[in-house]
Amino acid sequence: MALIGHTIQFVKDQLKNAEGGHDWFHIERVYKNALLIASEEDCDLEVVKLAALLHDIADSKFHDGDETIGPKVARAFLDSKNVPPATIDHVISIIENISFKGGNFERSFDSIELHIVQDADRLDAIGAIGIARTFNYGGFKNRALYDPEIQPNLCQTKEEYKKNEAPTLNHFYEKLLLLKDKMNTETGKKIALKRHDFMVHFLAQFYAEWEGEV
Repeated sequence: MALIGHTIQFVKDQLKNAEGGHDWFHIERVYKNALLIASEEDCDLEVVKLAALLHDIADSKFHDGDETIGPKVARAFLDSKNVPPATIDHVISIIENISFKGGNFERSFDSIELHIVQDADRLDAIGAIGIARTFNYGGFKNRALYDPEIQPNLCQTKEEYKKNEAPTLNHFYEKLLLLKDKMNTETGKKIALKRHDFMVHFLAQFYAEWEGEV
């Protein structure tokens, strides 16, 4: 089995009991998004594929906030497959720099491959699937849907973002609605605009129903 096939099987095995918004199907969607974006860019496609497949192999949200576990698991797997060190280092650098982290995180690494995978991941956080994932995770954490008395925190530090337990609807303002303007590639920006508009319409409908207007 080729490297990508081995990686797909590894990720499926690792995430077989994962929360619904961070499971294999999330990885598969990000992988497809990444391939779509990469088709319009001059990039190392193998790095893009590996990073897309391994980017959430051990999400820190499910490991007490430990951001080192994912890169360690990914590196050990790639080492076991005798992947060239330069490729491994590039993939790990992408994994370490892909997350939103409250929007105040300064990247310590940059490459077109990171831009592609980051856009692919962010696209899965917005639009119809982004809405579904957000409420799925909110239910997983037993959070309120919405509380008019709790306003979104738009100036969170990285640590505040990680520890945030606010109602699920606040997450739209603290992250999802911000992603449109944080896309890296032209393809990502184009797709994000359509998905952003869908979320805006959803929120308008949500508030109308909350107030008993429709």
